[in-house]
Amino acid sequence: MRLHVESVVLVVILLVVGGMAGAASFTHVHDWTMANSPAGTADWFGWANAAISELVPVACALVIRRRRRTRESVRYPFAVLTAAVALSLAAQLAVAKPGISGALIAAVPALAFMALVKLILSTKPAPAPVPSAPPVDLVEVPEPTPVEVLPVFQRANGAIPSGIVK
Repeated sequence: MRLHVESVVLVVILLVVGGMAGAASFTHVHDWTMANSPAGTADWFGWANAAISELVPVACALVIRRRRRTRESVRYPFAVLTAAVALSLAAQLAVAKPGISGALIAAVPALAFMALVKLILSTKPAPAPVPSAPPVDLVEVPEPTPVEVLPVFQRANGAIPSGIVK
């Protein structure tokens, strides 16, 4: 029960933090795109660029995880992941106020989003439960009855065969 409660709390935290980090990150990329696009560019273009640049790293992380399971090369998805994260951070820093604190605050959404993706995708799945053995019906064994054991050389009538010394 405790593990179930912890799992539910973790999912809620991940959804809230991931949602807020994603929203802030998407907004930064949108604003950066629109500020650097030609005049008259439709607003949807900024949101499209934000969705592409923020969701590509998540897709790359999923592909990397799958390829590691199947022991395939992860070079290409890792290169795309690196480029996408760099692009996202560049967008965050481009809209930041000048100075270290502005850069740190602007980078938090992208870094938090990537950290959550890594946390979720690096968690190993729970091992499959081991099936328990089927129940076995116990059979009652009767109590053994005592038997008189006679020496090998003595007959049932008590006589000892000739030639055997007592």
